Amino acid sequence: MKIYTRTGDDGTTGLFGGARVQKMDPRVEAYGTVDETNSILGLARAAGVGGGLDTSLARIQVELFVLGAELACTPGKEEKLTLERIEASHIEQLELEIDGLEATLEPLKNFILPGGSQAGAFLHQARCVCRRAERRTLEARQLSPVRSEVVHYLNRLSDLLFVQARAANQHHAVPDVPWVPRGKSGGAT
Repeated sequence: MKIYTRTGDDGTTGLFGGARVQKMDPRVEAYGTVDETNSILGLARAAGVGGGLDTSLARIQVELFVLGAELACTPGKEEKLTLERIEASHIEQLELEIDGLEATLEPLKNFILPGGSQAGAFLHQARCVCRRAERRTLEARQLSPVRSEVVHYLNRLSDLLFVQARAANQHHAVPDVPWVPRGKSGGAT
């Protein structure tokens, strides 16, 4: 099987189920941004997230692939997907992980800047891109149906990625980077 098909040379791409849409279609933007989130999670894992986070991230990468596949379906053809879709139980699992990790972290007393360890910084980046994936999915939902579980999953995942970034920093003994507003002691000038 060749990696190139030349069918997208006209600026369109095929959705699962047969429809062809412009590559800048909101649905393509949504699943492309989900894919981008997934790729950054791969970077975080390669950087060595530690602290048991790798197992969680490996599962989440699979779930993001499933979520992206659903977004890549022609609206109304989702029943043709032969895989388990994201459901409330997946969202509940994210919430359990958030609660479990938060119990191991120092409570936040101020905002933090993205950064810390390399793995933590990648997780912060994944969080930001996940939030964009959520926004793109909401845009796509204005034009065609998208199940609420998809949006809820992305919202909760971005919360988990924030906590995982903090946990990765803790694992690597690198402190979170506090945000100090200008004019405050130690702030940027």
